Amino acid sequence: MSHTLHPLRRQRLQRSELAVPASNPTMVEKAADSEADYVFLDLEDAVAPPEKEQARRNAIQALNDIDWAAKGKTVSVRINGLDTHYMYRDVVDVMEQAGDKVHTLLVPKVGVPADLYMVEAMVNQIEQGKGYQTRVGLEALIETALGMANVEDIARFGGRLEALHFGVADYAASMRARTVNIGGLNPNYPGDQWHASITRMVVACRAYGLRAVDGPFGDFSDPEGYKDGARRAAALGCEGKWAIHPSQIALANEVFSPPETEVTRARRIIEELRKAEAEGRGAAALDGKMIDAASERMAMNVITVADAIAAKG
Repeated sequence: MSHTLHPLRRQRLQRSELAVPASNPTMVEKAADSEADYVFLDLEDAVAPPEKEQARRNAIQALNDIDWAAKGKTVSVRINGLDTHYMYRDVVDVMEQAGDKVHTLLVPKVGVPADLYMVEAMVNQIEQGKGYQTRVGLEALIETALGMANVEDIARFGGRLEALHFGVADYAASMRARTVNIGGLNPNYPGDQWHASITRMVVACRAYGLRAVDGPFGDFSDPEGYKDGARRAAALGCEGKWAIHPSQIALANEVFSPPETEVTRARRIIEELRKAEAEGRGAAALDGKMIDAASERMAMNVITVADAIAAKG
């Protein structure tokens, strides 16, 4: 193991992340009572330009009026992009009026680390000026060719950054990729055309202590297609996926929750290795298979998620 280590910056349960347009208060209220681990109130793509200001006011009211933590939710706000004139007011108004209620800000279309620096500087000053005792995290959407080309540098940014998300829709547009639907597969490609990009993002996340989250699947009438995409993302190391429709929440929670048999085996691995350790052995056997220190690290990943799910109740 290298002497340079970047431990996970912030552990949060993020199996399912429900995207909700802040322009629709009814949807926001329903989201608060859903089974999603994470909810982001969207001020960006899901909100038409004439509705931007009202959506911002709605988001601030929802942050102040709803006890998201008591409902077992992490609540985030997706601000508008740095290339728009909405972004600065999103950060200023949300932070000044509800900065002690929001958990993270989701920054879209991050292309270079300086994009995060700008948001971080604003958040730092507002928190200091308001005297908040809480600390808002940042999450970055990797959804452009520029962002993916710089993903390692973005992940290395540090500061408040907690997670990277793969925004497949804008990424496909940026890459001029042919796709059948948002997050869907092109049958002309021999496999999963998002594999390489998600893998690169996940590697950057794990190298620098970030959570890795897969983005949307647009066809909410295709639950099996959604689950297939979620399983592929989970296999590559993502710990959750967006839900753009409430029906996708349970699907994400199912895929990204370790099965009970897997949790039981993980706990048995820890038990057997502790016995071996007491006997002066670095490895052991379980069900006819060798287990060692690497097995313990994999087992602890499973147990950490299982414990977080149990704590949520």
